[in-house]
Amino acid sequence: MEYNIRVGMSNEMEYMVTKDLTTDHFSKAHPVFATPSMVNLIEQTSLKMCQQVLPEGYDTVGTFVNIKHMAPTPLGMKVRICVEVAEVNGKLMTLNVKCYDEKTKIAEGTHGRAIVNVEKFVANLGK
Repeated sequence: MEYNIRVGMSNEMEYMVTKDLTTDHFSKAHPVFATPSMVNLIEQTSLKMCQQVLPEGYDTVGTFVNIKHMAPTPLGMKVRICVEVAEVNGKLMTLNVKCYDEKTKIAEGTHGRAIVNVEKFVANLGK
């Protein structure tokens, strides 16, 4: 089966850091972009790239995240998430990730995804 995912494929998306993406539980006066929110946006950016080329009936699920969050980003600033396919091994892929805010690189690392047949995946959930 040809999945159309190739080394070098990339996607870049920009997001606004809204209150629901921050650590307002940590500091109501100075909320910053939360690491779990960053991971979610990395997943979304990766997913959208894959969905553009996968055959009908296939999708991807995350398998691992290894991210170093290096700098805070305040509420209201834009962030840019960049993902690039670094390795493809059958149904498994590894993506290189870099994240930037309007001033600097804020994170880097890797993210793994697996290609799944949606119908079979959902059927296995019931087992």
